Amino acid sequence: MKPRSRKRDDRPKAGKKKPRSFGGDNGFFESDAKRRGRRRGGDDDDVESIDSDEDLTGLGAGEEEVGEGAPEETADEKRVRVAKEHLERIRAIAKRVEEEEGEEEDEEEGREEREGKRDSLVAEILQKEQLLESGRIRRLVASRVSSPQPVDEFRWLVKHRQSVTSVTLAEDDSRGFSASKDGVIMHWDIESGKSEKYLWPSEDVLVSHYAKPLQNSARKRSKNVLALAVSSDGRYLASGGMDRHVHLWDTRTREHLQAFHGHRGPVSCLTFRQGTSQLFSGSFDRTIKLWNAEDRTHMDNLFGHQSEILTIDCLRRERLLTAGRDRTMRLWKVPEESQLVFRAPASSLECCCFINDSEFLSGSDDGSIELWSVMRKKPAHLIKNAHAPSLFSNGFSYKEEDITMSNGGSAENGSHGDENCSSAHAWVSSVAVCRGSDLAASGAANGVVRVWAIDSDSKGISPLLSYPLAGFINSLAFAKSARFLVAGVGQEPRLGRWARVPSARNGVAIHPIKLKEDHTMVS
Repeated sequence: MKPRSRKRDDRPKAGKKKPRSFGGDNGFFESDAKRRGRRRGGDDDDVESIDSDEDLTGLGAGEEEVGEGAPEETADEKRVRVAKEHLERIRAIAKRVEEEEGEEEDEEEGREEREGKRDSLVAEILQKEQLLESGRIRRLVASRVSSPQPVDEFRWLVKHRQSVTSVTLAEDDSRGFSASKDGVIMHWDIESGKSEKYLWPSEDVLVSHYAKPLQNSARKRSKNVLALAVSSDGRYLASGGMDRHVHLWDTRTREHLQAFHGHRGPVSCLTFRQGTSQLFSGSFDRTIKLWNAEDRTHMDNLFGHQSEILTIDCLRRERLLTAGRDRTMRLWKVPEESQLVFRAPASSLECCCFINDSEFLSGSDDGSIELWSVMRKKPAHLIKNAHAPSLFSNGFSYKEEDITMSNGGSAENGSHGDENCSSAHAWVSSVAVCRGSDLAASGAANGVVRVWAIDSDSKGISPLLSYPLAGFINSLAFAKSARFLVAGVGQEPRLGRWARVPSARNGVAIHPIKLKEDHTMVS
């Protein structure tokens, strides 16, 4: 008896979403809108926009989905839930402020009057928060930064055996997290410096937490961690690295919760969307994946980069900023299923971060720092050789022979203004911005962390201070209050071993920032 032929059902299964394609450089995936833009001639100052009208099936084909068949929350329901959670947090903050400012008066006043004042305070906080995030107002912090005293220097918080690859701070700035190449993840307190270590579970436990089993049982799973991210509520810590998994941890118990598999290359960068449990991961497989830490599910795939993805960042809106080795930086508009492509002038972008929803900062392997605007595909301001010795205000740098290349040679130092400078220690490996302010920082391997002031009027960047610190500055994080700066330092760069600074220490260092009392904002 012949088997009956079955008609193929091309309809998507319930609970599964088709991967979103954000196109690429291939003209086959270009949308009508992009082709119309090219027919108009394409102004050099216009940002290249790509719509996601087609599906890429290359890297995403055949990948397993997590949580198939589970009831899916609609976008509107999710927005309502997230908005209610955020409103409750703001109300709690307003209540604490009210109690601190007028506890005795509150007992005499009527209940309705107290609730009215509290609602007004909530509205004021929400309006201020929205203006800060949209970039319409900015805290003027840079002008309030005092020059460091001789006693003000980087203080070591945590020591690691191998190079630190990532540092991140909790939302309240009270604690931080760091990871290194040997797989050690540390949880430390800012004030006391007390640290606790996360313990990796056994291979059997990892497999029970949905990690893919090793194909060769004789080999050990790589524990090399390349990226960390902590959720806004401080409940979840995500880590990613060479084992191609995203690992989810409980920050309260330091226990491993789940392993998300699906990436076909090392997980190089992670970020939580602010105020939500949405987690984005970028990988060497050129894809971005969206996960839900609360529901432990895989939600979406984003495609577009033509090479390894190195850095990712996200604010409160559903917008992502990524930089890759294809010499592009991309602003992903997730709900609209489109992206804006920004191309580096003559170098490879190594790191990037949001300043606000319409401005962002990047660092390149030729030593340049770029300030970008969402309205232009070229940098609004560019500083070449940002970590060259001639730019230092305090004259601190260590000798060229202190940095050795992997081939045994020494790194050649380029001078400020040399367009061909691409030495190992001038390579900008990390950038950070104090949220909602005009204060930024960059790190390289030349012996200093450079602090910058972002001018909102002229759309420019100017050097502010230099803090001495030896080693590769693989990660930077500002306190939300701008009271301190944390650096993850190593003898080797984050994504390789092509150079080494033997005199450097592997660990986490913190530098205090003294501010003059002022609360001025610019609109």
